Amino acid sequence: MTTLITGTDFITIPTRDFDKAVEFYGGVLGLPEGKRWGQMPGAEFETGNLTVAVMQSDAFGLEFRPHSHPVEFHVDDFDAAHAELESRGVSFKGDTIDSGVCFQAFFEDPDGNMLAIHHRYAPKD
Repeated sequence: MTTLITGTDFITIPTRDFDKAVEFYGGVLGLPEGKRWGQMPGAEFETGNLTVAVMQSDAFGLEFRPHSHPVEFHVDDFDAAHAELESRGVSFKGDTIDSGVCFQAFFEDPDGNMLAIHHRYAPKD
C-alpha cells in the first residue's frame, strides 16, 4: 500500500475574533508569528515542532465551534511556565494533573478552545 500522508503541515484553531486570537497566541502565549494568510483572517504560529494556525471561521464559510479537547503545548519547566502564563492573565481550569508520567494544566483561549501546557518527566521507555 502506498503511503499517501507523509506528515502534518499544521493544525487549525477556530476563532470568532482574529485580532484577539493573534494577540493571545502571539502576545500571551509568546508564540512566534509566521505567515499571515494574505487578506484572509488567518495566521500561523510556530511552536518548534508543529505550526498552529488560527482562522476566523466565518470568513472561510465555516461554523465556529471551539475545540473541546486540548492542544497540548510542551514546556521544559512546568512550574515556571504555569506561573508566567498566570501572570499574563491565563486562568487554569482545575488543579495540575500528575499522571505519574507527566504534568498537565488546562486552560482556554479567548474563544473557549481548550489548550494545555504539558511536561513529560518520565522516560518514554
